[in-house]
Amino acid sequence: MSFRVVRSSKFRHVYGQALKREQCYDNIRVSKSSWDSTFCAVNPKFLAIIVESAGGGAFIVLPHNKVGRIAADHPLVGGHKGPVLDIAWCPHNDNVIASGSEDCVVKVWQIPDGGLSRTLTEPVVDLVFHQRRVGLVLWHPSALNVLLTAGSDNQVVIWNVGTGEILVHIDSHPDIVYSACFNWDGAKLVTTCKDKKIRIYDPRTGELESEAMCHEGSKATRAIFLRHGLIFTTGFNRSSERQYSLRAPDALNEPIVMVELDTSNGVMFPLYDADTNLIYLCGKGDSVIRYFEVTPEPPFVHYINTFQTTEPQRGIGLMPKRGCDVTTCEVAKFYRMNNNGLCQVISMTVPRKSDLFQEDLYPDTLAEDAAISAEEWIDGKDADPITFSLKDRVSIVQGGYVSSSASKSLSVNKKVNILNKPRGGGGGSSGAASSSAGGGGYSSSANNNEASDAGPPAAVLSEKDLRSIQDEIRKLKAIIVKQENRIRALEAKVNAGNGDETDARNKNGSGSGSSAPAAAAACDSKASESANDHASASAATAAAQEAD
Repeated sequence: MSFRVVRSSKFRHVYGQALKREQCYDNIRVSKSSWDSTFCAVNPKFLAIIVESAGGGAFIVLPHNKVGRIAADHPLVGGHKGPVLDIAWCPHNDNVIASGSEDCVVKVWQIPDGGLSRTLTEPVVDLVFHQRRVGLVLWHPSALNVLLTAGSDNQVVIWNVGTGEILVHIDSHPDIVYSACFNWDGAKLVTTCKDKKIRIYDPRTGELESEAMCHEGSKATRAIFLRHGLIFTTGFNRSSERQYSLRAPDALNEPIVMVELDTSNGVMFPLYDADTNLIYLCGKGDSVIRYFEVTPEPPFVHYINTFQTTEPQRGIGLMPKRGCDVTTCEVAKFYRMNNNGLCQVISMTVPRKSDLFQEDLYPDTLAEDAAISAEEWIDGKDADPITFSLKDRVSIVQGGYVSSSASKSLSVNKKVNILNKPRGGGGGSSGAASSSAGGGGYSSSANNNEASDAGPPAAVLSEKDLRSIQDEIRKLKAIIVKQENRIRALEAKVNAGNGDETDARNKNGSGSGSSAPAAAAACDSKASESANDHASASAATAAAQEAD
């Protein structure tokens, strides 16, 4: 008699549930680009989705409370000249997002709290290096202001966004880079390439440490570092069957696990939860989300369940653990874009009867603070990301994470270009904003690439002050129009009086000579009155122009 032993796991009964339509986001024109990207990025403050846009590329940024049908004229982030291919929120500042586009430029944006009130076209900084489209942007997990970009020119570049400078340039890929991922502390970098190989680099020096064949199929592959050092990959075999594998960095040629899934042709995106060691496989064009648990026991990657929907997905984003509802034992939250314009919110939950905080489900998770600066990282210092307990910082009302820090702004410390001409009068050139890289956080600055040190900073006006100024300008314009009409009427009267006097003199001849001085005096008085009115109108016009 045989007994089947059921594997013990607290995530064995995780199930997914889609929120109601009125709690989702509707009428979103998701990008129709054929580039293999998730088209979506989420953090505890905002939801960003790449959308179709005429005359360039754009993506929409929505606060999480703006659910329902989205207006067709909703403000966008639209500074790119070509379609946007990839976006990524900064893990250390929930208001900063990076975007890569077909116009070969990477832009970093500052999103105000509460979302956009008008279309944003001015980025904080432009990162210009790539010669072809940029299809991958990735932030460093623990170092502040460190951003990785990869383009179709086969180049991988690591930037210091705080200064706009290139830290590392990796040019050893023979073909397009499909994916890249840092390990837990950011000391190693794994990439997959169109040449079917997987590579591990030292991201500070760009030195290639090891490489191996990833998947034998010709379609796109993906690779991610797991928290404890293993590498998880997805791809295709020669028969175009989708498969996943688990590998050790020191033995890339010998996969620990290699499993075939199905024969679908959509690229699979592995979304990893480092707190629970759960991996969610989401295929482009699929209507399912499969999730697995990685454990030290064979077969190492354990299938848990599948979340099934009726609509195929065009893109998907995973909320960081800081944005999950711990009061309902929510361990993951997905934002899934359908072809019909609906962004569906899916909650993955562990069934528990208790309403208390479940410490076994929520170990310390990633915080929003950076562990080291970009300068410290490039100098050779490694540091694990800062973690914190959700139990200490949970809102009982909303059931989610509440940020303890105020809104932070990204500052860019641009070095002075000696070729720039001095500005008139003060002789000042493009100066540097306050440095942010060494302070462990973002310091307040203007949302410009260059800050001028010639003259005092501009005053910040509230919306109430702006409205009052606009009202005053409208009143001044009305007074100007009224005075102009009065001047025209007086001039018409003067001209009519001059004509009458001329006719009278022609008729009466010299008999009316005694009345001529009086008429002339009256005309002079009217002309002087008209001149005074004209002067007052000119003064009002000048005041209105100065107010504008």
